[in-house]
Amino acid sequence: MVLRFLVETFGREKVDFALIGGMALQSAGITRTTRDIDLLILGERSSQIKDIMVKHGYEVINETEDVLNFVGKKFELGRVDFLLAHREYTLEMLKRSEERKVFNDKFTVKVVRPDDLIGLKVQSSSNDPERYYQDMADIKEIMKARYDSIDMDLVREYFRLFKREEELKDILRGIPSA
Repeated sequence: MVLRFLVETFGREKVDFALIGGMALQSAGITRTTRDIDLLILGERSSQIKDIMVKHGYEVINETEDVLNFVGKKFELGRVDFLLAHREYTLEMLKRSEERKVFNDKFTVKVVRPDDLIGLKVQSSSNDPERYYQDMADIKEIMKARYDSIDMDLVREYFRLFKREEELKDILRGIPSA
């Protein structure tokens, strides 16, 4: 399994990372299918990550100052995407991430907090209109499942950064405990 490989390899290499994206939703109590593994890592470790992934049968399909995207040369390796933490918000997300059991307690892995996962989805849906509906559905599900434990000041800040406060108000109207 690819996640096992990542957890074990990055553990040996002392690479700090946190699960984000569709797989991170599981720790917030939401299950949905996803086609890749998304991780948040320190941007300064990007060359090391690139070396590890290429050495283990992956090829780089996209590389910017913010992301590294890989696809396995063999189908079973799948796709792995890295968000490179080098700005204030992503660095703080990585610091706040918490160890969680995932995949029916098979793995312990750091996962970004639900409020930070919302922040990433606000950014993603702002940057890529094709992701809007899935990301907004994910945000609503996170809010329904975890409203009582979410830092709403932080969530409001994320929506404010992208000038989407009205959308947050609409979401909150649909949350019974809000």
